[in-house]
Amino acid sequence: MRGADLIRFARDAALGSPLRTSLLVLAISIGVAAVVTLTALGDGARRYILHEFSSLGTNLVIVLPGRSSTGGFNPANAITGTPRDLTIADAQALLRSTAISRVAPLAIGNTEIGIDGKLRDTVVLGTTAEYIQIRSLGIAQGRFLSTEEWTRGLPEVVIGATIRRELFGAEPALGRLVRIGGRRFRVIGVFAPSGQSLGTNTDEVVMIPVALAQSMLNSNTLFRIFIEAKSRETIEASKTQALDIIKQRHEGEADVTVITQDAVLHTFDRLLTALTLGVAGISAISLAVSGILVMNVMLVSVVQRTSEIGLLKALGATHRNIELAFLTEAAILSVAGACVGYLLGLVGAAVIRHFYPSFPAYPPDWAVLAGLGTALASGILFGVAPARSAASLDPVTALAKH
Repeated sequence: MRGADLIRFARDAALGSPLRTSLLVLAISIGVAAVVTLTALGDGARRYILHEFSSLGTNLVIVLPGRSSTGGFNPANAITGTPRDLTIADAQALLRSTAISRVAPLAIGNTEIGIDGKLRDTVVLGTTAEYIQIRSLGIAQGRFLSTEEWTRGLPEVVIGATIRRELFGAEPALGRLVRIGGRRFRVIGVFAPSGQSLGTNTDEVVMIPVALAQSMLNSNTLFRIFIEAKSRETIEASKTQALDIIKQRHEGEADVTVITQDAVLHTFDRLLTALTLGVAGISAISLAVSGILVMNVMLVSVVQRTSEIGLLKALGATHRNIELAFLTEAAILSVAGACVGYLLGLVGAAVIRHFYPSFPAYPPDWAVLAGLGTALASGILFGVAPARSAASLDPVTALAKH
């Protein structure tokens, strides 16, 4: 039998039992769709987290109050109890490092902002002029905070896009006086819309000088110190020097945690890649189950088509021809199921992106190839036994059962 004859024989056999064929294709497609959709979800989570951390800025090092109890970065224990406050003076001292180009202290709290009887809760961030450069934030109107002494500051505020819209509407915001935490501040700038970043919506925050924020919140403790290394090559040096400087200031006690952006990215990348591989492996089990189903249905098909097989052998079909005919049928069913499953998986990923536009739920190429390859391989592998069973039939016995 020629190749075209094998394909035509397998096609006619598949179309001759539409219900059986549809169920087989559906079983295989569910497995492939699960691989595509779940890996899109896992890899999308990985890319989303990496993008969120990358948006923090470049050459970034972060100092957190409290000592991590492990050797690496762990989000669950990054902040622990600290015997000493992380202060503005600590942040200023970091500028002595030869590997550090910029430092920005950060204090954070919740308060109210209001004007002309309009009030709303907001997150207030206290920082310095360097913060916008370290974080690479954009200003839509006006300017950022003035370069003043860190221990004092002018009563000026930069507000998020949502705050500006809700309090001022179509009216200009620049130059207006607002009341924050019982104090008056002049609006000098409005952030460009940027949305969520690591759980903080920058459109809904206000930023004031760090000294005024600490006074308003009645706290001398900083929430973070953001550091920008001079280059990627000096990131590790800036981390080491920052830890040494804080240790000297805290009487030899290393009671802070210093993390680098690269370390955080590497940790999350490794964890989420393992997660993606795990869900791909779990969903691939359904492909093995589909392969077993293909084998069972094909074995039943051999019994039902015994006389047809006997006739083919009587007409000169060889043992090899019969094997290839049934293997071709299994391959066609597997390819059809894989293609349908791939399309269903793409639809599933598109649905995720529709409901969560910021989530890049795209299946990785390796997952698509692995899913399609596994579906085809399992179909052919589990089709071997039925094919050999059909090829081993005696033509005289098979025709006698007609």
